[in-house]
Amino acid sequence: MTDGLSIVAASLRHVSGAGATPIAAGAGRAAAPAGQGPDFSAVLADVASGAAEKLHAGEAAAISGITGTASVQEVVQAVMSAEQTLQAAIAIRDKVVAAYQEISRMAI
Repeated sequence: MTDGLSIVAASLRHVSGAGATPIAAGAGRAAAPAGQGPDFSAVLADVASGAAEKLHAGEAAAISGITGTASVQEVVQAVMSAEQTLQAAIAIRDKVVAAYQEISRMAI
């Protein structure tokens, strides 16, 4: 699943043109012209990248727990955080698909 999120993030960066200039960590929003909000596709790509990173961190914590290098509490916190991120990503995906379907049913 994390590979799928990485692919979505990369494709959204390509579409938005943000591939050459990655969004700074912690910025959370792409630069926009004065008087306009942030670019939607860049923000969505940033969210997808963050979700993929959090899922990778959860997987790494689970592996650390299996090898015995991380405490049970650290593993549970990381896995629960990754699960929450995955559920949020699925909810966003469902809303985007529903919006697309609604737009495709509109009369021209």
